[in-house]
Amino acid sequence: MPRWNGGIIGVANNPTSTTAKGVWSLSEQFKAEKAGNWPKFVAININFLVIAGGGGGGNNSAGGGGAGGYRNSVTGETSGGGASAESPVTITLSTNYTVTVGAGGAGGLSNTGDGGTGSNSVFSTITSSGGGSGAGYSKTGGNGGSGGGSARDSTAGSKGTGTANQGYDGGTAFAASTNFTGGGGGGAGAVGANSTNTNGGNGGAGLSSSITGSAVTRGGGGGGSSNGTGGSGGSGGGGNGASDMSGMTAGSANTGGGGGGQSNNNYPVNGAAGGSGIVILKYADTLTISNPGGGLTYTTSTSGGFTVATFTAGTGNVSWS
Repeated sequence: MPRWNGGIIGVANNPTSTTAKGVWSLSEQFKAEKAGNWPKFVAININFLVIAGGGGGGNNSAGGGGAGGYRNSVTGETSGGGASAESPVTITLSTNYTVTVGAGGAGGLSNTGDGGTGSNSVFSTITSSGGGSGAGYSKTGGNGGSGGGSARDSTAGSKGTGTANQGYDGGTAFAASTNFTGGGGGGAGAVGANSTNTNGGNGGAGLSSSITGSAVTRGGGGGGSSNGTGGSGGSGGGGNGASDMSGMTAGSANTGGGGGGQSNNNYPVNGAAGGSGIVILKYADTLTISNPGGGLTYTTSTSGGFTVATFTAGTGNVSWS
């Protein structure tokens, strides 16, 4: 069933499992497929790690911010909240796909302010939710990718709730704490700890991924504050809660870590901001990525037959050829 090239003179084009040059009728295509001599569709899969911005820590006896939502497709690893790895995204060449790197939420304003909710991060159909806000005095933790910690004098059980398959809940504050303590923010890998009468709750732990070729932990919750000992930030970029007048830190950039809460004794100073998120994409090194129209800050590296594109800021489109 040869397909001749250009009339009388030319080399016959015979279809194979990888190529079929020339113009073919549907009948010829059907016969070639039946004989196993027709190119088969090969899916182009993109593995991803998409982490949203972390929530900001609250102010005054405050809870820590929750980590940004954590979604992962790498085989053998996990997504946030105890979920299994997801399926890779299948793409079409020369087609635009949205990428957005979410910013961290602001720290809570002076006196009793809640922290800000982190911003979502996006790749194509995958959206990770921004981390929940850490609560300001007498308030509840915000819901988000991972939930924010609650503050002293808040209603029992008022921790922020994490999003299913993205992160865990925040911790609850000790309601009548004499050290004015706040609960820890939830992490991608564990709940935020409840505070005690004397100590702020620790932020929930993050998760490790080797999508870049090296193991890196991201998505830790922020620590709750105390007039005594503040809670530690969760592994993976969570900020520390204030210990009396010092020690409060922001979530680390590009980890989605929650910000630490501010203490009762230092409430004129705002709570700590959450860390920005990150989007990491891994694909066959035979493909070339581009950013039509710009708007994204990213780097690429190639090893072992794969290219890894790491996006650290911005929003825009990506395409492969």
